[in-house]
Amino acid sequence: MIRFLTFTLLAVSISANAATSTDLVKSTTTWDGHKLPPYSLVQPEVTIKEIIIEPGEKLPWHQHPVINAGVLISGELTVHTEEKSLKMKAGDSLVELVNTSHYGENTGKVPAKIIVFYLSEKNQKVTVLDK
Repeated sequence: MIRFLTFTLLAVSISANAATSTDLVKSTTTWDGHKLPPYSLVQPEVTIKEIIIEPGEKLPWHQHPVINAGVLISGELTVHTEEKSLKMKAGDSLVELVNTSHYGENTGKVPAKIIVFYLSEKNQKVTVLDK
């Protein structure tokens, strides 16, 4: 009886500590509604960047030639294109724009920290500044 009770308590303890999984974003389009471009890679390379944008800081106009997605860990961030803007707060996620000029700015009072995941060809630039 004691062994059965111990096993039952252990099983309940393990199931109570089970991992969970939540999709933060799953999409075939970028945040502005454009379809992600199809592409194949000879040697895929994943890059994960932590980007910190200080309060009042405005990034330069740029583009990403590769598919990428991010999660805003802290702060506030507004992403602008010529036509649209997206306001983000901590915890928000997005599928970023591909081959579309845009910039981000922190209009909040604390640093905006975003973690961005890029999928590219090995050694390919993931960000290109507009000229």
